[in-house]
Amino acid sequence: MESAFLKDNTDVYDIAFQTEKTIKVKIELDTDPPLGFETEQKPLLKPFSTMIRCVTLPDLYAGKMHVLLFRNWKTRVKGRDWYDFQWYVANRVPLNFEHLQKRIREFNGIELSKEDFTAALHEKLSTTDIESVKQDAARFVFNPHELDIWSNAYFLQLADMMVFK
Repeated sequence: MESAFLKDNTDVYDIAFQTEKTIKVKIELDTDPPLGFETEQKPLLKPFSTMIRCVTLPDLYAGKMHVLLFRNWKTRVKGRDWYDFQWYVANRVPLNFEHLQKRIREFNGIELSKEDFTAALHEKLSTTDIESVKQDAARFVFNPHELDIWSNAYFLQLADMMVFK
């Protein structure tokens, strides 16, 4: 079975593995990303030792918050965005607000202050159908009861726990 995910400014590579199980790997490369992000060198030990350049967690968090706030799929939500948001807050990763502003400016053509961002995030977190979020996120967790705590109020409390860089 072959599949590909295409979007503007993305290069697609097809990778095949010889294994007993079917493994699907989707690699998306943004060939024209918003600049201003930071990178760091990290060791990758398997399948062999090498150093790789990674976008820093505060800048990845900025990208995640951008899609959480601005992704527009009509009534469909992407539970993975909400799961990742919870992870960033739980791990006290500081959000690089400057990079988030650059993403919003480039993709949405608007300026948002930290206060405007916080207000817009609170609006999104309080009005999204949380049952749809949980249903979509259930595909990514081993134990679906992990999501029992999820509610609009829970995510609003997470928003208040966010740390900014």
